[in-house]
Amino acid sequence: MGLNSFLGLMIPFAGTCAGAACVFFMRGAMSLSVQRALTGFAGGVMVAASVWSLIIPSIEQSESMGDWSFVPAAAGFWLGIIVLFALDKLIPHLHPDSSVPEGPKSRLKRTTMLVLAVALHNIPEGMAVGAVYAGYLAGEGQMSAAGALALSVGIAIQNFPEGAIVSMPLRAENVRKGRSFLYGVLSGALEPAAALATVLLASVVVPVLPYLLSFAAGAMIYVVVEELMPEMSKGVHSNIGTIFFAVGFSVMMILDVALG
Repeated sequence: MGLNSFLGLMIPFAGTCAGAACVFFMRGAMSLSVQRALTGFAGGVMVAASVWSLIIPSIEQSESMGDWSFVPAAAGFWLGIIVLFALDKLIPHLHPDSSVPEGPKSRLKRTTMLVLAVALHNIPEGMAVGAVYAGYLAGEGQMSAAGALALSVGIAIQNFPEGAIVSMPLRAENVRKGRSFLYGVLSGALEPAAALATVLLASVVVPVLPYLLSFAAGAMIYVVVEELMPEMSKGVHSNIGTIFFAVGFSVMMILDVALG
């Protein structure tokens, strides 16, 4: 794996770090409208990435199956849904602006469970980026360097609000800026680890690449529907989350088509 590929894998993590750094420049708590906008934007990017960067390439990778080329995409998609559902039930975590933890009862600190909530869906995002780069490095025709970069940049853009959504509420609870930033960074640390592991296991990954791509798509769609959409619709009705969902979807679609 060359330096350019390694840097490509790290771009999404840089987005998380940049978002977490907002804690040093913003005063007071993040407004509900901003949280809705950021959450909606992240959801839009994830849905567009799932379609253009993952599901469509998964089907294209299976063209030799003819009329059955949808099978790896459908099977991997549902496996992603099931695995994220299981993790959601097995790992204690807490979403921002929620006072009731999800998953099994735990004595973990609130800050730790906030980090776990974001870390849960950073794993499939890391796997998605790693799988695309693994396909490119293995010489798979449908995977290009530009397409891999487009996914990395799109996930990085989506990770920016995620980093802020973790660090800013902690600061509002009087956690020191440095520690709030650290927790925001830690929430994204599993993502590059998952990406690197996927690339290093390329000999195993490439034969099942269509399934892995759609697995990551299913996992991300689960996160959007189960977590992000409810969060962007909390409280008094507002359309801002929906508008920024569309913005995020458009940005990721343009990136993938323009660079892919």
